[in-house]
Amino acid sequence: MGFSMAGVKTRHKRKTFIMCVLCVMVLLMMIIRVGYLMISCSQHYTELAEELHERERDIKAARGRIIDRNGVVLADNETVCTVSVIYNQIKEPEKVIAALAKELNLSEEYVRKRVEKYSSRERIKSNVDKETGDRIRNMDLAGVKVDEDYKRYYPYGSLASKVLGFTGADNQGIIGLEVKYEEYLTGLKGKILTVTDARGVEIEDVGEKRREPVAGGDLHISIDANIQQYATQLALQTYETKQADAVSMIVMDVNNGELLAMADVPEFDLNDPFTLQEIYVQESTHKEEGEAVKAPSQQDLLNAMWRNGCINDTYEPGSVFKIITTAAGLEEGVVTLEEGFHCPGYTTVDDRRIRCHKVSGHGSQTFLEAFGNSCNPVFINLGLRIGAERYFDYFSKFQLMNKTGIDLPGEAGTIMHKLENVGNVELATISFGQSFQITPVRLMATVAGIINGGNTVTPHFGRYVISEDKETIEEFVYPQVEGIVSEDTSKKLRLMLEKVVSEGGGSKAYIEGFEIGGKTATSQTLPRSSGRYIASFLGFWPASNPKVMALVIIDHPKGMYYGGQIAAPVVKELFENILPYLEDMDYNG
Repeated sequence: MGFSMAGVKTRHKRKTFIMCVLCVMVLLMMIIRVGYLMISCSQHYTELAEELHERERDIKAARGRIIDRNGVVLADNETVCTVSVIYNQIKEPEKVIAALAKELNLSEEYVRKRVEKYSSRERIKSNVDKETGDRIRNMDLAGVKVDEDYKRYYPYGSLASKVLGFTGADNQGIIGLEVKYEEYLTGLKGKILTVTDARGVEIEDVGEKRREPVAGGDLHISIDANIQQYATQLALQTYETKQADAVSMIVMDVNNGELLAMADVPEFDLNDPFTLQEIYVQESTHKEEGEAVKAPSQQDLLNAMWRNGCINDTYEPGSVFKIITTAAGLEEGVVTLEEGFHCPGYTTVDDRRIRCHKVSGHGSQTFLEAFGNSCNPVFINLGLRIGAERYFDYFSKFQLMNKTGIDLPGEAGTIMHKLENVGNVELATISFGQSFQITPVRLMATVAGIINGGNTVTPHFGRYVISEDKETIEEFVYPQVEGIVSEDTSKKLRLMLEKVVSEGGGSKAYIEGFEIGGKTATSQTLPRSSGRYIASFLGFWPASNPKVMALVIIDHPKGMYYGGQIAAPVVKELFENILPYLEDMDYNG
């Protein structure tokens, strides 16, 4: 019995000892862990604690401006404010609701929902004018925050609207140059950090931490605001007087591709880009054959209003394309300027009779005269001489099958027959500029290369980007393709195009004292029975040493529709106003 009791006591002492050791070990481990957390991880947990009591707000960066070649600001920033509330910091909610509803012209119900919403930060209204924002800030209402922001502002309203584009509510580019150069124009946001207590109330003595924003770069472009304004006014005047569906006008430097103006009317208000113009509202309710046609959506109508016909749309170029046919024929050596032709008013290709625009015919004429007369049968003859394969080789050489690479989004490509599908009839119609489609800007780039000595250019707006501290961020360089025609061919075409204006069908573009070259065009849109035409004229100055080129396209004019009659006078009026201005500036590109 005694021996047994001794054994129990021994086991009990051993168990007690073990438990004590375990307790000591656990306590020691806890001490080590606490020591580790206090010494080694103190910074980490301090940062976490600070984060729990910090409130972060963005400081918007000013978007870079868009500036014309003479320093005129076309897209700027307007200081506005964003008004927000922080639930845990509001001390007098009724006073806040009444004040914000009155100052922001909002209903008390709307404001109340946001003031009473339990959140770290609730936005009441953005794009508040600075005067109102300052007034609210000066009320010193606890829990109400007024942060300065920027809103895009376009000083000239609708000027170059389809080129410049606009920004959305987040101040990011949506169309045009605003979206194309987003990476340069957008700035770097700043930050404001405030410290709060456990209830979310700001601790006044701690103050704020700020990281200042960095403004976006200023984009300097090739547009001349004076030329753009006049081109737009003239295009709008033509649109109204000719009751056209649209009028496009482009002014470009022949030698480097810089675009001095691009108008495509009707344009829209850049400061109110989501309000449809009346013409687009009317289109949404049209009917056909007595039955209601499904109305396009609001977004479809907006897209149509924003669409830039100079680059997004294609058209049949008509007789302006005879410049390309002539260049190919001269390069191939299949025609000379003195060669004689006869035009009876039509020509027959396979089993199809194709008329000349002069039904009675031009009779006997040299090729130089036929060019001035814009005689279709002569150009059909020339196209057949060149042949489809060689003709298409020149299309490639002249870059006609490629997009220009213009610095605007949504450029369309040339719509051309496949070579294997081109028979004599297709070749005949292509040779005088019909049965295929091209963008206005692609046509200009190719013609510029033909008349400037043989170097195609890349039409463009962007020149360089400068930072807020006047450092050059980037200077843009654009590719050229050299030697698309010989200097001899280029010289001959300049001569021929000058005679079109001084003696031929483009005489209504003639200006005393200025050497103008150009080509008229009239094309019929599909279906051919529609009675719809496109009148156009491409002109350049000076004819012997081209610097500036202009193209005007009048879509479906009412009444007279011949390019030589209604489009050539428009370019004449444009040149009469801008050429003296360019001479005064000693313009050399």
